[in-house]
Amino acid sequence: MKPLPLTPQILEIARGVIWFEPPEQALSDPVRFMAYAMTYATPEDMRAIRKHVSDDDFREALDHAPPGIIDPRSWAYWNSKMGRYPAPPRPARQFGSEARAVEMPDAKGARLIDGISRQNRDPETIRREAREAWLHMRLQLPPVDLEQIRRDARENHKAHHIVSLVVGFRP
Repeated sequence: MKPLPLTPQILEIARGVIWFEPPEQALSDPVRFMAYAMTYATPEDMRAIRKHVSDDDFREALDHAPPGIIDPRSWAYWNSKMGRYPAPPRPARQFGSEARAVEMPDAKGARLIDGISRQNRDPETIRREAREAWLHMRLQLPPVDLEQIRRDARENHKAHHIVSLVVGFRP
């Protein structure tokens, strides 16, 4: 997908759509920007964006959208606007062995993971692999002393209470 022009109008839209980043940074990845725009932009914003984004670019943004940004309603809407009904599955976050797997399209366009079509994978196998990856990750974390966390919280609460009495502030 080609980059969007850095016009004042597009910069202002980027500022509102991806409010937690500078607009120039938000526009540096047009596919990611479009994913946020499909979710958070107003109809007026989208009209301005569509002046610079062709249908092919829009489809590319849908095809390569990062997982977790576009909500189900927006996903269904924008896919239907691009002539895709029913909408394909939304991008999904992957954990464990699936996140490390190499993805490549097969001849029919289905995504392959290590040479195995995702549609042909047993859900129980996927669940088991994800659980094993989660357990492996948990074993690598340092042990947590819950009693120490409780003591620290109690001390912080007491200190806050004493300060509020001295200052005269009551929450």
